Amino acid sequence: MRPIIRLFFRTLRLVLAPFMLLSEKLTRGSALERSPAQQAEVDAETAKLALYQFSTCPFCIKVRKRMHQLNLNVEQRDTQHNATHRQALEQGGGRVKVPCLLITHDDGREEWMYESDTINAYLQERFGSAA
Repeated sequence: MRPIIRLFFRTLRLVLAPFMLLSEKLTRGSALERSPAQQAEVDAETAKLALYQFSTCPFCIKVRKRMHQLNLNVEQRDTQHNATHRQALEQGGGRVKVPCLLITHDDGREEWMYESDTINAYLQERFGSAA
């Protein structure tokens, strides 16, 4: 019975995936406008960030939409299809759970932030203003 249930949910994910990705593109809103100098400064800061995610995870979609709205260029690491990224997430963060934002601080210390609401609040607080 268990293999049948797994097959059902895998098939369901395959069928729903294109609709979820299309919905993400259509509902993500417009990006925050910054001057070129401000955007360059933000890009330098976001170079220290990496988002571990699955493409069709609803919570990951929520974070990617916020990153788009804030006009952030954060590296996205697919842990579903890339074993290296999956292993790095497990070793660094302690568990394979997405979304997870890796923040590399100036002193080299790594902070692994889980939960889409926590990540979105951090991104909004850090990069939310265009001033």
